[in-house]
Amino acid sequence: MVNKRNLIIAGVVLLIVIFLFIPKNKKNSVRGNDAVPEDRITAQELYRQAVAQYKDGNLIQAKETLRSIISDYPSFENIESVQKELGDLNIEIIFSNALTEDTVMHEVVKGDTLGELAKKYGTTVELIKRSNNLSNNIIRIGQKLRIWTSPFNVFVDKSQNILMLKKGEEVLKVYNVSTGSNNSTPVGNFTITTKLIDPVWFNRGVVVPPESPQNVLGSRWLGFDIAGYGIHGTIEPETIGQQVTAGCIRMRNNEVEELYAMLPRGVKVEVVD
Repeated sequence: MVNKRNLIIAGVVLLIVIFLFIPKNKKNSVRGNDAVPEDRITAQELYRQAVAQYKDGNLIQAKETLRSIISDYPSFENIESVQKELGDLNIEIIFSNALTEDTVMHEVVKGDTLGELAKKYGTTVELIKRSNNLSNNIIRIGQKLRIWTSPFNVFVDKSQNILMLKKGEEVLKVYNVSTGSNNSTPVGNFTITTKLIDPVWFNRGVVVPPESPQNVLGSRWLGFDIAGYGIHGTIEPETIGQQVTAGCIRMRNNEVEELYAMLPRGVKVEVVD
């Protein structure tokens, strides 16, 4: 009887030891390096929710849901895709007619023009037109226009060859870019002062027209307040992500066109090593 009793006690003690020393997954460990299955399931459910919200036209709700995934589940296996989708959604919201804290509804009065409204609200004519589905520059008295009012700023990281479109401290979208070879892209704080569609390239005294296949500037030019430098498109999209330019910041044409439509003159650009 004594031996049996001792065996039972020893067994109980062993179970207690095993219970105490086996590592346990905690739901809150999501902020560590490894997400536990419960966290992945939750992130996936949130992602499905964001997809449904987007399909229903609830762009703002979809944005907030994607932001929740990024902030609460950074170890989610598809986090990079979520970040990219959030960037694309931010741009879609900017170009849409959705009312947000960054927009106003302006009722057109006598004397208003798209140019004057763009100047008044610190935006671009193209962004006003796209947000309100305008095919030309004609506006009517009493017409209500959705206008984006929050100022943008741009941050360029040469070490990663990325450009961030920002609103204050919020990163709206990250673009891959090319920067200067031999560290030729200047660092510092600059201002966009010139904007050109299908720019002419002045190459060492030679005028290269926009339609020329040798024109390296692509479809848009956003010039800085430092002569000869700016953000532009490219005829060599395969070089994006490399340090290969003469000092400018090079983007894919469709992406620089997107940026061009949103950024008015006066936008601040910070470039760092």
